[in-house]
Amino acid sequence: MLKCIYIDTSVYGGYFDKEFEKETKPFFERIFEKRIHIIVSEILELELYRAPDSVQDFFESLPTELIERIELTDEARDLSEKYIFEKVVGKTSRADCQHIALATINKADVLASWNFKHIVNLERIRGYNSINFREGYQMIEIRTPKEIFSYENDEQ
Repeated sequence: MLKCIYIDTSVYGGYFDKEFEKETKPFFERIFEKRIHIIVSEILELELYRAPDSVQDFFESLPTELIERIELTDEARDLSEKYIFEKVVGKTSRADCQHIALATINKADVLASWNFKHIVNLERIRGYNSINFREGYQMIEIRTPKEIFSYENDEQ
Protein backbone atom coordinates (compact mmCIF):
# COMPACT_ATOMS: atom_id res chain seq x y z
CA MET A 1 0.00 0.00 0.00
CA LEU A 2 1.25 3.45 -0.89
CA LYS A 3 2.15 5.74 1.98
CA CYS A 4 4.23 8.45 0.37
CA ILE A 5 4.44 9.91 -3.15
CA TYR A 6 6.99 12.37 -4.48
CA ILE A 7 5.19 14.46 -7.10
CA ASP A 8 7.26 16.51 -9.50
CA THR A 9 6.27 19.89 -10.93
CA SER A 10 4.83 18.51 -14.16
CA VAL A 11 2.00 16.81 -12.27
CA TYR A 12 0.87 19.99 -10.53
CA GLY A 13 0.88 21.74 -13.91
CA GLY A 14 -0.90 18.74 -15.42
CA TYR A 15 -3.90 19.50 -13.24
CA PHE A 16 -4.60 22.46 -15.57
CA ASP A 17 -3.20 21.08 -18.83
CA LYS A 18 -5.75 19.82 -21.38
CA GLU A 19 -3.46 16.91 -22.31
CA PHE A 20 -3.05 15.64 -18.73
CA GLU A 21 -5.95 16.94 -16.61
CA LYS A 22 -8.18 13.91 -17.26
CA GLU A 23 -5.65 11.66 -15.49
CA THR A 24 -4.22 14.21 -13.05
CA LYS A 25 -7.44 15.29 -11.32
CA PRO A 26 -8.47 11.74 -10.29
CA PHE A 27 -4.87 11.15 -9.17
CA PHE A 28 -5.09 13.98 -6.63
CA GLU A 29 -8.58 12.85 -5.57
CA ARG A 30 -7.14 9.41 -4.75
CA ILE A 31 -4.35 10.97 -2.72
CA PHE A 32 -6.88 12.94 -0.66
CA GLU A 33 -9.23 9.93 -0.25
CA LYS A 34 -6.50 7.53 0.77
CA ARG A 35 -4.70 10.11 2.93
CA ILE A 36 -1.37 9.48 1.22
CA HIS A 37 1.50 11.78 2.13
CA ILE A 38 3.07 13.94 -0.53
CA ILE A 39 6.78 14.72 -0.38
CA VAL A 40 7.40 18.36 -1.23
CA SER A 41 10.96 19.53 -1.81
CA GLU A 42 12.37 23.00 -1.92
CA ILE A 43 13.23 22.28 -5.58
CA LEU A 44 9.52 21.77 -6.30
CA GLU A 45 8.57 24.93 -4.45
CA LEU A 46 11.13 26.98 -6.39
CA GLU A 47 9.82 25.60 -9.68
CA LEU A 48 6.22 26.29 -8.66
CA TYR A 49 7.16 29.86 -7.83
CA ARG A 50 7.60 30.36 -11.59
CA ALA A 51 4.36 28.52 -12.46
CA PRO A 52 1.06 30.20 -13.37
CA ASP A 53 -1.04 31.51 -10.49
CA SER A 54 -3.62 28.72 -10.92
CA VAL A 55 -0.92 26.07 -10.33
CA GLN A 56 0.47 27.94 -7.31
CA ASP A 57 -3.02 28.36 -5.84
CA PHE A 58 -3.79 24.68 -6.32
CA PHE A 59 -0.54 23.68 -4.61
CA GLU A 60 -1.21 26.04 -1.71
CA SER A 61 -4.70 24.55 -1.29
CA LEU A 62 -3.38 21.04 -0.60
CA PRO A 63 -4.12 19.69 2.89
CA THR A 64 -1.03 20.52 4.97
CA GLU A 65 -1.40 17.36 7.05
CA LEU A 66 -0.64 15.32 3.91
CA ILE A 67 2.56 17.22 3.08
CA GLU A 68 6.06 16.24 4.17
CA ARG A 69 8.53 19.03 3.39
CA ILE A 70 12.14 18.13 2.68
CA GLU A 71 15.28 20.08 1.85
CA LEU A 72 17.91 19.48 -0.79
CA THR A 73 20.76 17.91 1.15
CA ASP A 74 24.40 17.37 0.20
CA GLU A 75 23.61 13.66 -0.06
CA ALA A 76 20.87 14.36 -2.62
CA ARG A 77 23.11 16.76 -4.53
CA ASP A 78 25.86 14.13 -4.69
CA LEU A 79 23.48 11.42 -5.91
CA SER A 80 21.96 13.72 -8.53
CA GLU A 81 25.44 14.61 -9.79
CA LYS A 82 26.21 10.89 -10.20
CA TYR A 83 23.19 10.58 -12.51
CA ILE A 84 24.63 13.39 -14.63
CA PHE A 85 28.23 12.12 -14.47
CA GLU A 86 27.04 8.69 -15.65
CA LYS A 87 25.15 10.41 -18.49
CA VAL A 88 21.69 9.17 -17.55
CA VAL A 89 20.71 12.72 -18.55
CA GLY A 90 22.64 15.88 -19.36
CA LYS A 91 23.57 18.81 -17.13
CA THR A 92 20.48 20.75 -18.21
CA SER A 93 18.37 18.14 -16.36
CA ARG A 94 19.96 18.80 -12.96
CA ALA A 95 16.63 19.70 -11.28
CA ASP A 96 15.05 16.49 -12.61
CA CYS A 97 17.97 14.52 -11.15
CA GLN A 98 17.54 16.29 -7.84
CA HIS A 99 13.85 15.32 -7.77
CA ILE A 100 14.80 11.69 -8.34
CA ALA A 101 17.60 11.75 -5.77
CA LEU A 102 15.32 13.33 -3.16
CA ALA A 103 12.57 10.78 -3.80
CA THR A 104 15.13 7.97 -3.55
CA ILE A 105 16.86 9.17 -0.38
CA ASN A 106 13.56 9.95 1.34
CA LYS A 107 12.22 6.50 0.43
CA ALA A 108 9.16 7.61 -1.52
CA ASP A 109 7.01 4.69 -2.60
CA VAL A 110 6.82 6.21 -6.07
CA LEU A 111 7.76 9.36 -7.96
CA ALA A 112 4.93 10.71 -10.13
CA SER A 113 5.74 12.73 -13.24
CA TRP A 114 4.51 13.65 -16.71
CA ASN A 115 8.09 14.37 -17.85
CA PHE A 116 8.58 11.64 -20.45
CA LYS A 117 11.89 12.97 -21.77
CA HIS A 118 13.97 13.01 -18.58
CA ILE A 119 12.04 11.09 -15.92
CA VAL A 120 9.27 8.67 -17.01
CA ASN A 121 11.43 6.99 -19.61
CA LEU A 122 12.42 3.33 -19.40
CA GLU A 123 16.04 3.84 -20.40
CA ARG A 124 16.49 6.68 -17.93
CA ILE A 125 14.67 4.82 -15.12
CA ARG A 126 17.09 1.94 -15.60
CA GLY A 127 19.99 4.37 -15.46
CA TYR A 128 18.78 6.04 -12.26
CA ASN A 129 18.13 2.70 -10.62
CA SER A 130 21.45 1.15 -11.63
CA ILE A 131 23.21 4.05 -9.91
CA ASN A 132 20.88 3.81 -6.90
CA PHE A 133 21.64 0.09 -6.60
CA ARG A 134 25.39 0.58 -6.98
CA GLU A 135 25.39 3.35 -4.37
CA GLY A 136 23.35 1.31 -1.86
CA TYR A 137 20.01 3.08 -2.26
CA GLN A 138 16.62 1.57 -2.92
CA MET A 139 15.30 1.33 -6.45
CA ILE A 140 12.78 4.08 -7.19
CA GLU A 141 9.44 3.47 -8.86
CA ILE A 142 8.80 6.18 -11.44
CA ARG A 143 5.34 6.33 -12.98
CA THR A 144 2.80 8.66 -14.53
CA PRO A 145 -0.16 9.58 -12.32
CA LYS A 146 -2.33 7.41 -14.58
CA GLU A 147 -0.31 4.29 -13.64
CA ILE A 148 -0.28 4.67 -9.86
CA PHE A 149 -3.88 4.04 -8.80
CA SER A 150 -6.55 1.64 -9.97
CA TYR A 151 -9.45 3.45 -11.61
CA GLU A 152 -11.48 0.47 -12.86
CA ASN A 153 -14.46 1.30 -10.64
CA ASP A 154 -14.70 4.85 -11.96
CA GLU A 155 -17.39 5.80 -14.45
CA GLN A 156 -16.22 5.93 -18.04
